[in-house]
Amino acid sequence: INCLISFSLFPNLAFCRGRIVRVPKGPLIRVLGTEVAIPCSVSDYDGPSEQNFDWEFARETDLVRIVSTWDSTFTSEEYQKRVGHGDIKLRRSSNDAVELVIKNIQPTDQGRYKCSTPSTDATVQGNYDAEVQVKVISDGLWVSGSKGRSSTSLKLSEGDSFKLRCSAITTSPEHTHLHVTWQIKSGLSWQDILSLTHEGKFQPGPGYEERYRDGDIRLDTGANDTYRLSVSQASSVDAGVYRCLVSEWVRGADSSWQKIQEKSVEIASVSIQRTVLDVLISTSNLSVTERDSLDLTCNITTDRSGIFQAEVTWYFSGSPDDTLSDAQVLLSMDHDSVVSDSTLISLSHVDRNSYRLLVRDVGVEDSGYYFCQAAVWVPLHNGSWHKVVERTSAPVSVVVTALEPDYEVFLNASKTPKFSDDPTELECRITNAQDTEANIRFTVSWYYKKHLPGDDVATEELLATMDADWTLLLGDRSRERTQNGEIIFSKKAVDTFSLRIQWTSESDRGDYFCVISAWSRHRNNSWVKSKDVTSAPVSILWATQDYTLTVEAVKLKPFFVAGHTFEMTCKVSSKNIKTPRYSVLITAEKPLTDQSNPNGTTRIISLNQDSVVRLEDWTDQTRVDGVVLEKVQENEFRYRMYQTQISDAGLYRCVVTAWSPGGGGMWREAVNGLSNPIQIDFQTSGPVFNVSVHSDNLTIYQGELADLLCIITTDGMALEPDDMSFDVSWFAVRSFALDREPVLLASVDRRGIVTQSRRNGSSDLSLERISPLEFRLRVHGCEDHDFGNHYCVVTPWVRSATGVWQQEPAVKAKPVFLSVKMDVLNAFKYPLLIGIGLATVIGLLSCLIGYCSSRWCCKKEVQETRRERRRLMSMEMD
Repeated sequence: INCLISFSLFPNLAFCRGRIVRVPKGPLIRVLGTEVAIPCSVSDYDGPSEQNFDWEFARETDLVRIVSTWDSTFTSEEYQKRVGHGDIKLRRSSNDAVELVIKNIQPTDQGRYKCSTPSTDATVQGNYDAEVQVKVISDGLWVSGSKGRSSTSLKLSEGDSFKLRCSAITTSPEHTHLHVTWQIKSGLSWQDILSLTHEGKFQPGPGYEERYRDGDIRLDTGANDTYRLSVSQASSVDAGVYRCLVSEWVRGADSSWQKIQEKSVEIASVSIQRTVLDVLISTSNLSVTERDSLDLTCNITTDRSGIFQAEVTWYFSGSPDDTLSDAQVLLSMDHDSVVSDSTLISLSHVDRNSYRLLVRDVGVEDSGYYFCQAAVWVPLHNGSWHKVVERTSAPVSVVVTALEPDYEVFLNASKTPKFSDDPTELECRITNAQDTEANIRFTVSWYYKKHLPGDDVATEELLATMDADWTLLLGDRSRERTQNGEIIFSKKAVDTFSLRIQWTSESDRGDYFCVISAWSRHRNNSWVKSKDVTSAPVSILWATQDYTLTVEAVKLKPFFVAGHTFEMTCKVSSKNIKTPRYSVLITAEKPLTDQSNPNGTTRIISLNQDSVVRLEDWTDQTRVDGVVLEKVQENEFRYRMYQTQISDAGLYRCVVTAWSPGGGGMWREAVNGLSNPIQIDFQTSGPVFNVSVHSDNLTIYQGELADLLCIITTDGMALEPDDMSFDVSWFAVRSFALDREPVLLASVDRRGIVTQSRRNGSSDLSLERISPLEFRLRVHGCEDHDFGNHYCVVTPWVRSATGVWQQEPAVKAKPVFLSVKMDVLNAFKYPLLIGIGLATVIGLLSCLIGYCSSRWCCKKEVQETRRERRRLMSMEMD
């Protein structure tokens, strides 16, 4: 009633909320003796989530109580025995749904079943019960095997075909359909093979889809309600017990299909005997001389009888562990005895079970592992062939012995150095060469081994080598010197190769030897190395004395303060170096607190052997001329540092390299030396600087002005403002956390020069000094990308008592976060006003155009023809 009232008052709201109890739409047709489950559910209810249900039954008019979920005394006397034995029970599927289960349903159970739910709602709405009609019919389904026989046993060979038959018929008074499924059980469970559904469709089981599409598995119907399963190309997976499963289906009142019963019968037990196939290469591992023929035979044996054909394929691989996909196919013969084409390899069918592989004119590249693969094919009923078994033989190792030429190698030194920078020349000759054909080619490789003291063994280093095309390939040791012309590799004659060092250095002392390689031409015109012969080593040594170099650093002024000039000299002495020249490098080892150079050592200035001065890592642009290195005497050098800063504190050394004249007018490095350290230390007790960032408003809107103050405070000794100066730099990190690289915004040096970084947005920056210890950064017209953590870095400069400005360590302030928000009203104010204005102008313009059109353009006088007043209308009216 509530739903009807709501629908009549509000026709557009045809929705009413209330309890709804649902049962299937009847009648429900069920088979005598089967188990029946009638579902009942409730929805759109109030109260607890778990609902209770009552079931009642009526054959004609009177209802009899069957069972309840909440009242154990609900069951009537005639149902108490069946409910107590569990033949009738309630099975809850969820909080709002149950099933009435009746085991072994009888004709007396035919009638109306009513499902009711007690009310738990605040108001009475919807329906609280529902009825369904159940109709019980007799069992008319009959299923049997072929000709009524029980299960049979079939023994088949792999690749055979077989057929199984099953009969199924129903005499049900209702219009029912049968669903026939063939199943197999090879383990603990049954698996579907192929089904003919109650809707007349064929449905292959899981794993049988491809075999069904290929026609290897079919289900045919025949006379007398016979269903025949045909299986072709039987394999081991087809072994097991086969049964015919038949289910009876009826269409319900809601047009859905319902299964009312199911029966099965075992038809046959099928065993598949696998085909035995052995594949063996008659020859064991063998060795073949180059240019000879390789002869291998593959023998196959099988227990297969009847008609079959064999397929044989020969493979080659470089490793016995390679798979078929990695191996190379040499030749194959299919089951029609068709052999693939090849020039130097042939495959012949010697007899029914033997297949011969012949490889002519073998080479070294034919060494490896050979194996054959055989398969047995049997004919099918449709004339095609099916592979039933396939095996691969064990690999046979074949070693092809190369025809190596016979020769010897002799190395001698035609020129040996007596002093450093003298030339050295070595000749590597091929002697007693025999059996060298036109298909043999010789190349050379040169090696060097350094002399080590004691029993230490040095590794050999490759100087140069030639490939088969006589292309010279240089090693790392000789590449640069060969490109400069200091080392020359050449071939003087057919049997002679030479190595010449134009200017022999100390690093060239050691043993030299050569390796002559013989290359053989193969049938594909490629060259393969067949033999290596190594010469006896030749030592290149001469009498020499070790170089010595001593460097002493001296501080000229024993004491000085910041702002004064630091000065030290480096005196060098050497022995056993011919006409030496020296290059000097000044280094400084700063304290670990120096952030500019975390590695510790800084290269300041250098002077090479030609007296050319170069600034190394000295990057202070204000003191470009603040360091000087000069040569006082041939073995004495002086270093000066003007207006020293506190940051210059550390240990200073002289790094000296002695050079001696080499070949070709070049200087070569002889020995290196390091001086004693000279320390620069300042005892200071100046002020301590602290820096902080402050802003009155850290949350602003777009387009507004943001003010950030960098405030400097001092502790300790007080200084006059004129004795302090600062370099200030502002940075921003565009993230909520400090996990990105900082971006330089602007900076001002101690001279008041402001530098700004390039900006992409429309906002602008200004940086100014508003007091001796305060610097203000302004962001004009803030945009959303101006948000982030902002901080300043201050580098103090302090004027000493002598009037010299000293740079103090930089101090970084703790960052503050600046938020930029959007002003929604201002963002939409001007577009809204412009839209309203344009709409007003367009409306007035439209009205004006309409009025003008109706007033002047569309005016037309209509003259009516005068008609006579007669009883009949004139013909023109028609």
